[in-house]
Amino acid sequence: MDRVRERESDATGAASPTQAAGSIKSAERVLDLLQLVASEPSDSLTFSDIRTRLDLPKSSLHGLLRVLTDRGFLTLDPENKTYRIGVRAWQVGQQFRFATQLASAANSHLSEARVELNETFQVAILDGVENVYVAKEESDQPLRLVSEVGSRLPAYTTGLGKVLLAGLSPSEVERRFKGRRLVKFTPSTVATREELEQQLESVRELGYAEDHGEFTEGVYCVAVPILTSTGSTLAAVSCSIPSARLPDVSSVRDQALRVLRKCATSISVSMGESIDSTPAG
Repeated sequence: MDRVRERESDATGAASPTQAAGSIKSAERVLDLLQLVASEPSDSLTFSDIRTRLDLPKSSLHGLLRVLTDRGFLTLDPENKTYRIGVRAWQVGQQFRFATQLASAANSHLSEARVELNETFQVAILDGVENVYVAKEESDQPLRLVSEVGSRLPAYTTGLGKVLLAGLSPSEVERRFKGRRLVKFTPSTVATREELEQQLESVRELGYAEDHGEFTEGVYCVAVPILTSTGSTLAAVSCSIPSARLPDVSSVRDQALRVLRKCATSISVSMGESIDSTPAG
């Protein structure tokens, strides 16, 4: 009887549970593969490298790579047999216009903020439980934060990420972190979900978040939200300062917050959202 039902399902075009599970697994493998190659800065991943990193069967990986290269999502260097992201992936990425528009709107205002404090300013958006950097203006001081546009970090470890997470409801934060373990990168990293929720509640009340070396030791970061006209969090902007240049955190924080709030409002206006991002109180 079960076999009859399965055949009936196939006849109507609906996938059987087994087929659906297989399709989902294949889709996950494709996305894992693309993310792996995209995250490799040296463009030097061989077949063996990919197979080791993703732990995929040899035959399955051959098939996935063949399809992705044939469709232009990956490119194979014929000389050294390494893979890199192809032009079709770039074309698809260009359709995510929000990040491009945000970066374009932010750049001049980040530059103005950097002139005022000569520290590193960054803008990020939230992707799941990670913050993704979309724009950056770097300090010209010898000692400064090193980061890249396009990179991502666990949101609970950064000032930017905490601002973005605080823009979600507590129930949504709980949903996103369900089943996830909070990894400690430094002694200052948030250790538990309860501690994280306490910090996010404080961020909601204060209107800003701080990061005291929670992903990178020796770096202090303060961040504020970039809000829409309805008050929802669109993105976040931060100022990062090496702890060695912080004789008094509170005075530097207040100065940075003034510049950040001005910058956040200007970015919002440039994005077509005429708002005041300074939190009440």
